[in-house]
Amino acid sequence: MSRTNVDVDIPAILRAARAVKRATLAEVGAHAGYSPSAMSRILRGQMAVTDNALLRIAEFLDVPPVHLGLRLDSPARHAPATVPGEPAAIRVTTGHQCSEDEVRRRIFLAAGAAGVGAAVISAGQADAETVATNPRIDSLEEALFTPGAAVPLPDLTATLTTARADFRAARYSRLRRTLPTLISGAEAARDASTGLAREQACAAVARSYVLATELAVKESSDYAWATADRALTAARASGSPIAVGEAARVLAITMRRSGRINSAVQLLTSTANQLDSQAGREEDVLAVRTTLLLTGAYTAATGGDSHTANDLVAEAERTVGLIPAGRPGELFTVEATAEQVMLYRIGIATALNDPDAGVPHARALDPARLPTRERRARFHTDTARLWTALGDNRRTYEALQAMERVAPEELRRPSIRAVTVGLVHSPARLPGLRAFAVRTGALEG
Repeated sequence: MSRTNVDVDIPAILRAARAVKRATLAEVGAHAGYSPSAMSRILRGQMAVTDNALLRIAEFLDVPPVHLGLRLDSPARHAPATVPGEPAAIRVTTGHQCSEDEVRRRIFLAAGAAGVGAAVISAGQADAETVATNPRIDSLEEALFTPGAAVPLPDLTATLTTARADFRAARYSRLRRTLPTLISGAEAARDASTGLAREQACAAVARSYVLATELAVKESSDYAWATADRALTAARASGSPIAVGEAARVLAITMRRSGRINSAVQLLTSTANQLDSQAGREEDVLAVRTTLLLTGAYTAATGGDSHTANDLVAEAERTVGLIPAGRPGELFTVEATAEQVMLYRIGIATALNDPDAGVPHARALDPARLPTRERRARFHTDTARLWTALGDNRRTYEALQAMERVAPEELRRPSIRAVTVGLVHSPARLPGLRAFAVRTGALEG
């Protein structure tokens, strides 16, 4: 094992990850072999720590080693166990290459480097990586690897419709309870079917996994890789170009979160281009192509590629304008509308570190014109990040409060909790902020 970047702000990364996991110093220290007081000094950058001990801390906090500048030089999953005080100790640096807010953003938006037992897809190649289990999704993980009982196609369709409604209404807790049965039942139905019925069951499997991936992305959960990979495999088996587009979109999002920006953009654009010649209802093909281009634009923006981001969002705007009037481009989890394009322009501007460019879109877009609570919550998420980037704490707080009214479960997402914590620790004095932070889970009561 060796270090690839000694200027990484390791204490900030570990502090942010501990906040997300809500782990005590004692819990982290027990896993790594340090006392709570020693862990406190490590997190403040005041105590030396070995590479192997740092790897154990990263494992407990679900931080990919690469984010700490660590590289595993051997194929072994872990280096031999060591104890505090062993040779080759390094000092946890407090270099300021990244601000702590930037580190939190990277942790929350890009920390999931692989899924449990999943094939990691990058530029068409797969390499298996294994990550620690998240106890919140044990039942879903069990569904990924345990066969269930086949469900009749009409019942499967009804359950899938209900699950989709829960996602679009931002009822994530209920969706999480539904998904294990839905996935295992859909896979069993597919395996028990032939012909057209099998293709329909494959489409249901794909969309079940699309929902699971959407939820995993919101929770920054590692199983997103597994569900996204399975979504695309099932979508291809269904023969539906629309299902393939929807699955490719969520797979690209997981690729983006693990830093595979170029590969994600390539997947999105190539899939969008292939749709041009695919059969299907015109509005559906145009709709899925629009969403692929929008996701590609935002993905390119997160990689700092303003040229590609602007080109893709402009093409998405042109494409959405081709959808026949009165025939909305509604897909399974999102939709393709002019308002959706405006929404993405807000996030793209912030990702490109040009938040001023997003302000006109934030002011012009009425969130009530977005058709689902999940999309309205996305508006408030993006505007909260926009105002944070501009240093406007009051408007950031207003966006978070609006999110609570529309979709309170969104506030428990790790990235949104980080925004709330940032407000609490800012100089701003905002009425009711600390109570809000406790109520929404950003701070302990």
